[in-house]
Amino acid sequence: MKVVILCGGLGTRLREETEYRPKPMVPVGGRPILWHIMKFYAHHGHKEFILCLGYKGEVIKDYFRNYHWNTSDVTLKLGRNPQITYHNTHDEEDWTVTLLDTGQDTQTGGRLRRALAHIPDDTFLFTYGDGLTNSDLNASIRFHQQHGKVATITAINPASRYGELAMSGETVTGFHEKPEREKAHVNGGFFVLNRRIGDYLTDDACILEREPMQNLAAQGELKAFCHPGFWQCMDTYREQQMLEKLYLGGHAPWKVW
Repeated sequence: MKVVILCGGLGTRLREETEYRPKPMVPVGGRPILWHIMKFYAHHGHKEFILCLGYKGEVIKDYFRNYHWNTSDVTLKLGRNPQITYHNTHDEEDWTVTLLDTGQDTQTGGRLRRALAHIPDDTFLFTYGDGLTNSDLNASIRFHQQHGKVATITAINPASRYGELAMSGETVTGFHEKPEREKAHVNGGFFVLNRRIGDYLTDDACILEREPMQNLAAQGELKAFCHPGFWQCMDTYREQQMLEKLYLGGHAPWKVW
């Protein structure tokens, strides 16, 4: 199943790191957080990625173009017929990565809208390039397939400022971008989507978390897969340092591979 990852935002609240690279390339344990997200999906058997690039997208392109070179020991034969021999293999050799320039100023819904041209299947996965979890991804897919609605959102329950979900059982009845209560379920950012999501995306200025999500909720087309376990975004330098400490200390809950 194809995985769409938003990688184009400015990351202004992490300016210490994002002045020179896009937020998905900020490292956690020596690897970009984007790599950790992709490893999580690949562990669950989903290895076809569509990366929606924007701000400093060339950094992400360079990373994947030189991936084998930067992760292997190599022998170079110089001369008129140069040769390169790679001495390592890695678990990422069966990944496919589509690098899609979606424009620096395009909003989240607009980026997703552009990615749909590269998705032939009815169902696909979608997330942001700055969040980590140990959620049961394939269980959320099974849940999505059972209810048959347009969208499934992974709902988490931290004290948070992210999009609050008003819920009746497993059905999302409202989506509020700015939550007012601390113990509400909120948008964890890991989605299972039907291609019908395109009917809710208008143009490049479309912000997924506003009208599209609100309309899906109003029409009963948005379901919540509740995840009580680990989830953490990397929005600030403090959060990046926290994730770094967890990974280097061998206590990274999202490292399921």
